[in-house]
Amino acid sequence: MDYAFSLEFSVRDYECDLQGIVNNAVYMNYLEHARHEFLKILDLDFAQMHRDGIDAVVTRIEMDFKQPLSSGDHFVVRSNIGRKGRLRFLFYQDIFKLPDNKLVMNAVVYTACIENGRPSTPEFIIKAIKKKGLPLITGSEK
Repeated sequence: MDYAFSLEFSVRDYECDLQGIVNNAVYMNYLEHARHEFLKILDLDFAQMHRDGIDAVVTRIEMDFKQPLSSGDHFVVRSNIGRKGRLRFLFYQDIFKLPDNKLVMNAVVYTACIENGRPSTPEFIIKAIKKKGLPLITGSEK
């Protein structure tokens, strides 16, 4: 699969649990940071959106773990964005261990925009995606 965005990381010691592997909750931090950086390439700033009264919120996360990461491992989060219905965007995010590109996990992150406390149809996000020439993935294309 081609990805619209990739971001590399390294595992830090404090992200690991007593078993010496990355704690499952830490993966959500990796995914969130990658989503925020992805928005930046779309010329969308998460903090500025908030100041403008628009909050993108996570409504659901599906995570399938395939193999663990350990301290010092290098990995990449690869992402695509899709749309579900009128109000939701889905981030399809996969983590691969480097340098061999072994799949670590698959995730689907469901998000919605809230504008001044109400659900919002974020057309500006669709325009930003189209402006950059990126595909808007549907469930059948994943």
